[in-house]
Amino acid sequence: MTAPASTVTLRLRLTTTAERHVRGGHPWVYSDSVTEQNRDGDIGDIAVIYDKKDKFLALGLYDPTSPIRVRVLHAGKPARATPEWWLERLLKAKTIRLAHFDDDTTGFRWISGESDGFPGLVLDRYAEVLVLKLYSAIWLPMLPNLVGWILTTFGASALVLRLSRNIQDIARSRWGVSEGCLHGHTENLVVFRENGIAFEAEVIQGQKTGFYLDQRDNRARVERLAADQDVLNVFSFSGGFSLYAARGGARSVTDLDISKHALESARRNFALNDWAAKVPHHQIQGDAFEWLASGPRQLFDLIICDPPSLARRESDRAGAIRAYHTLASSCLKRLRPGGILVAASCSAHVSADEFLGAVFDAADRLCPSVELWRSGHAVDHPASFAEANYLKCLALRVSRA
Repeated sequence: MTAPASTVTLRLRLTTTAERHVRGGHPWVYSDSVTEQNRDGDIGDIAVIYDKKDKFLALGLYDPTSPIRVRVLHAGKPARATPEWWLERLLKAKTIRLAHFDDDTTGFRWISGESDGFPGLVLDRYAEVLVLKLYSAIWLPMLPNLVGWILTTFGASALVLRLSRNIQDIARSRWGVSEGCLHGHTENLVVFRENGIAFEAEVIQGQKTGFYLDQRDNRARVERLAADQDVLNVFSFSGGFSLYAARGGARSVTDLDISKHALESARRNFALNDWAAKVPHHQIQGDAFEWLASGPRQLFDLIICDPPSLARRESDRAGAIRAYHTLASSCLKRLRPGGILVAASCSAHVSADEFLGAVFDAADRLCPSVELWRSGHAVDHPASFAEANYLKCLALRVSRA
């Protein structure tokens, strides 16, 4: 297997609308946008797109099996996908992150898909272990080369491959590729640091690449709100927000999650940090919607509500908005006067305005509130186009509940 050729292998032209979108920086070309093609293409072929005047428009990777027919790598001036070109792009992503992280944070995202010029690909760091996750089959033909370039640029004791469910079968049947270590060796649990707090990541079997790195900045914001507060972490997963609240001086911290496995992970994360033993840490295993609505009448000063994606497809959007409203209402009813709700959404199909609108409407119906802050993506999770802009977070202080 070799990297895609640096010469033109596939020539495409697009509809006027698609051409305008690509020129404006959108990284996806859908199958019905292709109007001309010089030959049949295969997964991972280099596709060079020309405009109506036969001038270079963009360079991308082709996939005849996907509705996203071309994932754009580069638009603007003509470019060739040589090994040096790929290495330069990796180094650029690395340089951006090095300006923001030190030894106190050894878990972060090196490459964030389309927004770093690597569509359908993420690369996360957990201490000395790298986790490469592929969401598109376009990378499979060049995987050996890609691994070599990644190790050259970033270095690692181990590199783990994770594959999106939709490409696992073709990866195995056509390229003999399956999930696991591509370089070195690692156990499933890897300990890393985030702003000085120790966490474990399940790099081989866990969710995503092993940990939710995208909420790092919001966890730090919660720490600054937590002093002398009784804190409830709804959809607590492995206890990230809980540990930050504990370090921030919380009076008590309670995790609420339906998963026994997640709660066990949270207990292990607390055990990794000796200082956390000073803060009472409680856990509730149960459905968050049900417990908030009808569980024991217990009030808190600070509630974090960070559910998993509630809209995995566009058809889920309306239901997700209603669910965010329900969650916000239920959380607000469990706040003491002057309490704070931190509500988050990772649903890409729900816009920031729709999510914030649901939370604000819930607050308006129940109690006067003041917005403390709102946030989006962290520096290592850039969002350069609308579909990538999935993360939203809002903090409200209420005068009564």
